[in-house]
Amino acid sequence: MERLPPGQRWVEHLIPYDIGPVPGLDVARYRLKLTGAVAQPVELTWEQFLALPHTQVRQDFHCVTGWSVRDLEWEGVPTRAVVDLVRPQANVRWVLAVGREGYTTNVPYDHFLLENSLLAHRLNGKPLASENGAPVRLVVPSLYAWKSAKYVVELRFMPEMRRGFWEERGYHDVGDPWEEQRRWR
Repeated sequence: MERLPPGQRWVEHLIPYDIGPVPGLDVARYRLKLTGAVAQPVELTWEQFLALPHTQVRQDFHCVTGWSVRDLEWEGVPTRAVVDLVRPQANVRWVLAVGREGYTTNVPYDHFLLENSLLAHRLNGKPLASENGAPVRLVVPSLYAWKSAKYVVELRFMPEMRRGFWEERGYHDVGDPWEEQRRWR
């Protein structure tokens, strides 16, 4: 099976992008809110987040700007673990990821639920670096990297789609790299 989606080229390392300055954070003050159309909204401290089940995922990572990195090893909490914690309503179709710098992105619920989707806090055996989204980054390898929101502080489960930062600026709502869903045509 081909590993490189159409329109992509391999690079050696992640190329960090941000929408603006990212405020520093003491992990002792970190909170992850799980909200929206759920049976049990939850706010997790850093220690509570780390106590959830963990997984490691080795995946290629594809940026909408045309670069891809092979075999990144992410470690963190599988998205299914937070789903089990909050029990989203049956009509949930989207998850809005919110970063602490104000970034948002909408993720189709079926991609959020995939086995290789996770809330990562480690990359290639090391704690996640600030430029890569520390302390927690949503990683959805089945979609372009802009859907893998950095600095995540909230996951909002929603029945209706709400466009995030790039989607409001014309980027595709799904963002499948194999379909080259970069922008709305």
